[in-house]
Formats: sequence, C-alpha cells, structure tokens
Amino acid sequence: MEKTQKQSHILLAEDDPFLSDIYKKKFEMEGFKVSLARDGEKAVSDANKKNPDLILLDVLLPKMDGFAVLEKLKSDKKTKNIPVVLLTNFGQKEDVERGMKAGAVEYLIKTHFKPSEIVDKIKKVLKL
Repeated sequence: MEKTQKQSHILLAEDDPFLSDIYKKKFEMEGFKVSLARDGEKAVSDANKKNPDLILLDVLLPKMDGFAVLEKLKSDKKTKNIPVVLLTNFGQKEDVERGMKAGAVEYLIKTHFKPSEIVDKIKKVLKL
C-alpha cells in the first residue's frame, strides 16, 4: 500500500468473536483500518459516528438484524452512500435478492470465500 493512499476504514458488523478477529487481522494486514460492531444497533451508531468507507455487515446480529441495519443506513442521508457488503451464511436466493434490493453492493456467503478472497472483493468495491 502506498503511503500517499488514504487508509480505508471498514466497519465490520459481526457478532462472532472468532470470525470478526480473523477478518479484522486479515484486513489490517492489508492496510485497512477496522472498527468492530458486535450488534446491529452499534453498527448503525458507529456508521453515523465514524463514517467508514465501507460496511461489512453480517445478517444474523443481536438487537437488530443485518437487513434492518441496511434499511436504516440506506434511509439516513448521512450513511446512505456508504457501500454495504453483506457477509453472511444465509445463501437463499430470497435473502440475496432482499439484501441487494435493500441497497447492498455485494452479497458474500461466508462459507464460499476465504478471508483473503473477501479482502479482494472489498478492494474491488472500494476500487483500490
């Protein structure tokens, strides 16, 4: 990563400590700044406070699920332009369609991608 390039900030909304740790380490190794939110409500408030470059959002979250978080983010003018990538184990066609309709830029199924592939997808979304 070039020194002149702004460090991209990712907000990772994931309630599984093991998974969030793996993704956080992987993204930090690639030069990203990572903030963690362990539930949907915190994801929404952190998105507002921290204004990340991208939000990596799990669907199954405590307090507010990922679809509700996505709808809230997209209906708020402060957060509506932040790209949201859903990262989940829900791979049903209806879930994917629901996520994309709600405004996600990408829908990734955890079991189909290694962390390094997820980093590559995020780089493409951020055009890095």
